[in-house]
Amino acid sequence: MRPLPIAIITAFAALTARGAGAASPDFNRDIRPILSANCFACHGPDPHDRKAGLRLDTPDGARAALKSGGHAIDPDQPGRGSLLERIDTSDPDDIMPPPESKKSLSAAERDLLRAWVDAGAPYSDHWAWSAPQQPPVPDAGWLGAGPGNPIDAFVARRLTDRGLAPSPEADKATLLRRVTYDLTGLPPTPEEVEAFLADSSPDAYEKVVDELIDSEHFGERWAIPWLDAARYADSDGYERDPLRPHAWRWRQWVIEAIN
Repeated sequence: MRPLPIAIITAFAALTARGAGAASPDFNRDIRPILSANCFACHGPDPHDRKAGLRLDTPDGARAALKSGGHAIDPDQPGRGSLLERIDTSDPDDIMPPPESKKSLSAAERDLLRAWVDAGAPYSDHWAWSAPQQPPVPDAGWLGAGPGNPIDAFVARRLTDRGLAPSPEADKATLLRRVTYDLTGLPPTPEEVEAFLADSSPDAYEKVVDELIDSEHFGERWAIPWLDAARYADSDGYERDPLRPHAWRWRQWVIEAIN
């Protein structure tokens, strides 16, 4: 069976990342977004806007001595420093982010920062510069009939954590209808339904997926997000709405490239 389309992989990658290692904050997943949204404007890479000599987007900058002589994150005493003091205080003259910034940290964000600093404030390179890491597949023996897709194991773990049970597996006709809509944007034909129901081989579903990916309609379905992002249209859409006689060539190129 071929790999899943990239849009599906991306959606489940976010799910598995959130589910993996939730007890210990991950810098790129949990901490960088907080610092970027609330701190980098005054304590980020731009030296012209940087205040108090504090740079929080690099580990060396975060641990460097401040103009006051202290440290936002103390390199000699992990878990200590003025960063936690500033986010926990109620004094409007000391609290960070400052009230005039119109930004504030939620209790959950403060907890994440506290746990991160307590762990030694580890930094990670931006995800764009790091090779993808495959998380270990959790045990999900209760899934029943065979191992299934590894994605199922991550979903199963989250369901178990929340005290939920999985829905029963759909019947074959429903599974075919779902995957055909997902991959081609069209319903299965009556003949395709009959053929799938008659196929009792263990890889019947995988064969259907391969056939759908080989279909010219696969490219038509998955070209839509690209065409929408580029604001593709066959006409100008203003006044007399004149046609764009050559625009279809790019649309066709996108479909053929995906196929």
